[in-house]
Amino acid sequence: MFCFDMDEIQMQQPVSKPLLVVGLTAADADCLEFVDRFFETYYRDTIYFNKRDNAVISCVSGWCDSDGGFMKISGGKCDVELVYDQKRFVIETYSKTGRALAEKMPSGIQVSLSEFQKLTDLSQDLPREDEQLIQTASRLILDGKVPEEFWREIADRCIACTACNLACPTCTCFDVFDQVSSGHTIERWRLWDSCQLEGFAREASGHNPMGREDTRTHRRIHHKLAADVIRWGHVTCFLCGRCDRVCPTGIGIKAVCGELVKRFNDAN
Repeated sequence: MFCFDMDEIQMQQPVSKPLLVVGLTAADADCLEFVDRFFETYYRDTIYFNKRDNAVISCVSGWCDSDGGFMKISGGKCDVELVYDQKRFVIETYSKTGRALAEKMPSGIQVSLSEFQKLTDLSQDLPREDEQLIQTASRLILDGKVPEEFWREIADRCIACTACNLACPTCTCFDVFDQVSSGHTIERWRLWDSCQLEGFAREASGHNPMGREDTRTHRRIHHKLAADVIRWGHVTCFLCGRCDRVCPTGIGIKAVCGELVKRFNDAN
């Protein structure tokens, strides 16, 4: 964030070279769009935008999922996109920066508008069951249909490894700490923090409003599916799937939503 000594404070400066980020999925691009909004609303976070403003985002989509399936096309939420049509990666650009980057790429990766439209149609026709699952779970939580006993059951399976938070692109909580860099110079850093840790919300007085595991587990899910709906107008889980892949006890958001909907949705 900055460094300081007895004489002066030196703030973090913007990165000197453009930051090229390659390999994001369409879900990642949705996450990034939200995080940009998060760090700009109410107060523009210069520490974040010192890196973000000079970043070039490249997404990957098409027939390149880990199981060979079709991955959703981001549709303009990045600068340039590489879409695999089962023969080659073709390119689509969405910004001036993306077009400038594409001009430096090898020729022969462009396709006709009609060919790209076919890929876009495939993207739009992808199944949406997971989105429906998340939305149904969100509605059940907001309507007060999920009892506290459910969260205690889920929390009993949590080992507080924090992998879910560390893997989540829309988790924005961080801690701040100082360290001596050299001589009398102090550096102030911030590091992503996890709401699954017991000390996350502990106050200086010793009071801890999130001292119980079930409270923390409840908050992790409620935050994405209910509190953020009220604050931002939409669910902030974009189904990237990372928490479900890394959770060793099977309580990623999608898995929890599946259990929640199966047990408490009257429509089932």
